[in-house]
Amino acid sequence: MTGLVAHALAFAPGTPRRIEGVNLGVAPGELHVLLGPNGAGKSTLLGLLAGDLHPARGEVVLDGRSLADWPPMALARRRAVMMQRESLPFPFTVREVVGLGRLPWQRDDASPAEQRKVMLALEQAGAAALADRRYPALSGGERARVQLARALVQIAADDAGDQDPTGRYLLLDEPTASLDFAFQHHSLITMRRLADRGVGVLAILQDPNLALRHADVVSLLDRGRLVASGPPADVLDAERLSAVYGLPIEALSRPDGSLAQLIAGSER
Repeated sequence: MTGLVAHALAFAPGTPRRIEGVNLGVAPGELHVLLGPNGAGKSTLLGLLAGDLHPARGEVVLDGRSLADWPPMALARRRAVMMQRESLPFPFTVREVVGLGRLPWQRDDASPAEQRKVMLALEQAGAAALADRRYPALSGGERARVQLARALVQIAADDAGDQDPTGRYLLLDEPTASLDFAFQHHSLITMRRLADRGVGVLAILQDPNLALRHADVVSLLDRGRLVASGPPADVLDAERLSAVYGLPIEALSRPDGSLAQLIAGSER
């Protein structure tokens, strides 16, 4: 069985970070968006899927093998994680920060082949112009693009002749949070292209409209429980979202009846 799959996950029951009985899968070639209000457990669930947190009950399986059975180095070559906040106070250049993503491959990061991978990842993330800047001097949005590049290069093929990324997974915690409108869509288009090449992508987002436009699958989490999961147009039901977020949400449709946009009203 391929994919990154959570089976009946539970974590810290009775606490704000709780996860209760979640079944969820990220398939190769899929852009899967996780939505939910603040405190719903989205980051906790991503940490469980990444193997950074250990469930109280249930199991996470990567391509048919329990995540707990993967050697750390092998796991790092198969899945990369971008967290909401990355603290790096050292005056590394952007190129050096992105090169850290190649550490699981234990390669000479100064080699031309490795440098090409780094620059390709920076180009994909829209950050090539930042390559020689010092990371601590960057804005929040610039740092987010650099961290996306670091995650991208981590799952890049090791062999220059092996360009098939199938079986690799990218887990992103609010990758668009610090980005302007243009770079939000640029980043999601990059994720879409990776998914089209066989990478399984899970991204936590806050904007249902971004999910509607870009995702293959949307999962909606609320208070540690999975409320719904499936195609965006099915999950992003205005009545369901209104109940989860606690404010009225209106759905706008295209002339053909398909869902076009979601608009939030005032709080109740």
